[in-house]
Amino acid sequence: MQLAQTNLAWMRYSLDDPRMTPMRDEIDRINRLGDDTPGCVWRFETPEGDATGVRVLDDPRILFNLTIWRSIDDLRHYVYRSEHADFFRRRREWFIPPPQPPVAMWWVVEGERPSVAEAMERLERLWRDGPSPEAFSLAEAWDAEGRPVSRTRRSPRTAG
Repeated sequence: MQLAQTNLAWMRYSLDDPRMTPMRDEIDRINRLGDDTPGCVWRFETPEGDATGVRVLDDPRILFNLTIWRSIDDLRHYVYRSEHADFFRRRREWFIPPPQPPVAMWWVVEGERPSVAEAMERLERLWRDGPSPEAFSLAEAWDAEGRPVSRTRRSPRTAG
């Protein structure tokens, strides 16, 4: 099993606003960093090479992201312990606090590639029903066998 992850970011300004230039100029580099990070299996992208053109929730200020990882720990390392962490710490410059939890994760069979619609269904399930094996967050994760993962217990490097 592999970990699917989707997240949304509500932009403060439109993507073409000059105040978004520092963030916009880093998108390709941060995407490449993620692609090259050990444990990253796949990243959804449009023919333009990113997902900035994907529109969800009828809101043009929402940026959409969808990736597949080998494990929760691999994703956590990328988010909090790679160069992405510096970018992540600056998020308030470019994004407003999300009105709903912005991240949903779930386990998929190796080789499965979720669609944008499926990712949004998982995120909306998390919003509606709270964390479960079908949709969870880093703060309240579930392992590939459907068991809750405590924050102190480290998940296996690979999930089978």
